[in-house]
Amino acid sequence: MVAGRDAEMDMRLKFSIYLTLVLALGTGAWLALKLAASLPEQDGRYRLPALTQPAVVIADRLGIPSVEASGRQDAFRVLGFLHARDRLFQMELMRRKTAGRLAELFGEKALPLDLQQRAYRFETAAHAIVQALPEAQRATLKAYVAGVNAIIQGGAEPPPEFLALGTRPEPWREEDSLLVALGMFQTLSGEEKDERMLSVMEQALPPEVVAFLTPDSDEYAVPLLGGKDSQRPPRPVPAQALAALSPAPLQIAGGVDSEAIIAGSNNWAVAGSKTGDGRAILANDMHLSLGIPNIWYRAALNYDGHSLVGLTLPGVPMLVAGSNGDVAWGFTNIDADVLDLVKLEIKPDDPDQYLTPWGWRRFEHHTETIQVKNGSVVAQDLRSTLWGPVSPKPLLGSTVAIRWVALDPAGVDLGLMDMDRVRSVIDGISVLTRSGGPHQNVLLADRQGRIAWTYMGRFPARRGFDGAVSRPWSDGKLGWDGYLPPEELPRLTDPAEGFLATANNRTLGRDYPHVIGHNYAHGYRAYRISQRLRALSSATELSLLDVQLDTRSEFYDYWRDLALRVTGEQGRNDPALRDAEQAIEAWDGKMDAGSLGIGLLVRFRQQMAEAVFAPVVARCRTLDPDFGYAWREMETPLRAMLDRRAPETLPSSTYNDWSELLRSVLKASVADLKLEHGVTTLMELPWGKINRIAVRHPISNAAPWLSWLLDMPAAESSGCATACVRILGNGHGASERLVVSPSDPGSALLHMPGGQSGHPLSPNYGDQQAAWQFGFPLPFLAGTKVHRLELAP
Repeated sequence: MVAGRDAEMDMRLKFSIYLTLVLALGTGAWLALKLAASLPEQDGRYRLPALTQPAVVIADRLGIPSVEASGRQDAFRVLGFLHARDRLFQMELMRRKTAGRLAELFGEKALPLDLQQRAYRFETAAHAIVQALPEAQRATLKAYVAGVNAIIQGGAEPPPEFLALGTRPEPWREEDSLLVALGMFQTLSGEEKDERMLSVMEQALPPEVVAFLTPDSDEYAVPLLGGKDSQRPPRPVPAQALAALSPAPLQIAGGVDSEAIIAGSNNWAVAGSKTGDGRAILANDMHLSLGIPNIWYRAALNYDGHSLVGLTLPGVPMLVAGSNGDVAWGFTNIDADVLDLVKLEIKPDDPDQYLTPWGWRRFEHHTETIQVKNGSVVAQDLRSTLWGPVSPKPLLGSTVAIRWVALDPAGVDLGLMDMDRVRSVIDGISVLTRSGGPHQNVLLADRQGRIAWTYMGRFPARRGFDGAVSRPWSDGKLGWDGYLPPEELPRLTDPAEGFLATANNRTLGRDYPHVIGHNYAHGYRAYRISQRLRALSSATELSLLDVQLDTRSEFYDYWRDLALRVTGEQGRNDPALRDAEQAIEAWDGKMDAGSLGIGLLVRFRQQMAEAVFAPVVARCRTLDPDFGYAWREMETPLRAMLDRRAPETLPSSTYNDWSELLRSVLKASVADLKLEHGVTTLMELPWGKINRIAVRHPISNAAPWLSWLLDMPAAESSGCATACVRILGNGHGASERLVVSPSDPGSALLHMPGGQSGHPLSPNYGDQQAAWQFGFPLPFLAGTKVHRLELAP
């Protein structure tokens, strides 16, 4: 708890400095009083409207609340109260971002994002989903909303961000909770760019080149079900077809996204056979964009014989990941394809009609009005089809409609809240496979020492196509026939090896009868996790946390060996190559803050990918100037080309052969790193200086002078963007680390960046940051009681 005390002292110092500045600037004592009044109360008594029985909230030094309530609705009513008390501005931003209403707060700079969001018509979707919710879910949602509004309408000063923006929060609606949930849905599985990328590639490139460039497997693949073969297996280098593409000038800037970072996660479960004492243990770290406050809010809810502990999402009434005392669960993103861009055929003599299997139909029109702060009102005319809203951005010159699970009331619900009643992994599978929401790999561990894996979400039952590229649906041969039934979703229990692991990799083989996705993460993380778990005989919470913090990157061994072959050819005669060789030979195989050489290997790979695939990007950009190649398994074709080095596939006529190209790119990488970081030799450049992590508040992006108050200090960090287990890089990383056995919650671990409170002057604003940054364990359960809040009807 030393870190917590240091954070509290730091916040007190900030508060003192802030008040001194306020008074020195002569802005008045009223502002200081308002800021003090906006700090949330954690002790005393409070009347909570509609509460059926008295409830109590106990909080520890970190501000982690434990709620004692009479039933589910009262418990979630209190959770809504706590979310709004501690994270109201975060909730405000999330509902506004999804709905496309940020310009009301931030002015014209937010207008492009608002226009983009309004095209999805999330407000309409949220209303329809609320109306379609099962009665029990709707009742709990209503209770949660009442708890949120007890804060908003209670007369207390709102958080300081509202004061700075000159506004007050509107009442919370049931639709607002769905907007928050849909925002998470969009983060996890709302990308159009994969289908746009593949559609352009199909038109611009020979079929064998497309197949070569878009595999769904690699040498590290560890599928869990459906055999070893994949839907899009690696292919030999199509040398002649690639040679037919015009060589491109070597421009190492843009066009190829070699990291292709998306929301992801690691999770695994070890059975009782792997722990020595028979306990099953779950580990989960969910990878999202990092910010302050953190996306998750820690809480414990105790009601009617149920005990939920773990992570909640402010704005939504459910425990997202954690344990109910009998079963623990956690998630990783599937990278499922649950969105299709339907190519519309427009009537030649009437552009307001499009073709359907039942003839021509008129577009539905809807006008969206956006109020811009201190500015104009912007009206946007939107069109919709029977398949979904029309995208404002054409694809290859064609108008397309968006068919997406998230916009379908039959595809989204709050079924995850029913995890409070499951008593075994089999019960959990039953609940999860019937729940609508973002599409996730779920791992479970129960009190009996059993483990299981399955999918959560509703998956399109496609007819006549696999969803990879845009097609017209006008003849009725292509489309969705509802969703896959729950019993057809994959599941696996109690494997012989004693563990299960996923890391956004492809988990299914070709023998599974449905195509779930196309563009999966590279298999290295899942492989490395499996390698570590296989070696454990008596796993504990601490040993599994150590796996979460693993920075070994065998992935980059290939690039080390390749670079050393390049330096070995002419390195003795070239200062830049000698510098490269010295740094690379010093690499310890890890992506630790102090690791030397790895920064060069990362840059070398990025620039080689840009060079090798430049002709592909150039050809595709003749059809779409915005085209980018961002295939997450691009390592497979990239290594294939570098291993073969066919003379006819040399991507640029600037060089005589592949050796010259490799040497030039390596030297350019050395020069770039030295210039960017102001060093004279790469031995002065450990990985941490490149991988500096700044966890920032959204307001500080617009007002950098407030960074000292709002942001966590930037730090040199161990970890990586994609190629090791400890994901931490490019503003993206583990939004939490959870390790829990449902049969021994007292030994469980959980930490996250920042802290519980969203108020920058609260001692709980950043008091968990150090544990998260350096990997120190914090208890899963709340600690010694420090605060007591009594809530009465």
